[in-house]
Amino acid sequence: MDLSKLYRPSALNSYQFIAITGLIMSVGAHLILHFFAPQHRPAGFNWLYVCWTVLYIIGSLLNLFGKPDEGHHHHHH
Repeated sequence: MDLSKLYRPSALNSYQFIAITGLIMSVGAHLILHFFAPQHRPAGFNWLYVCWTVLYIIGSLLNLFGKPDEGHHHHHH
């Protein structure tokens, strides 16, 4: 099992990449709201972190235990 698929950017699959990007964007939004509009943070905003974590875990399981596919090969005639 190649654990570098959990942290090495070039080894991440799409689900992991989307989850990490979403987490970074959510943290950025959280900080902006915290410092500039603390009273306007939407209810349930923290559930975003749960969703990104679940997506990352699912992507990690697929990446670690899924069968590597051959990808899409385009044949030009």
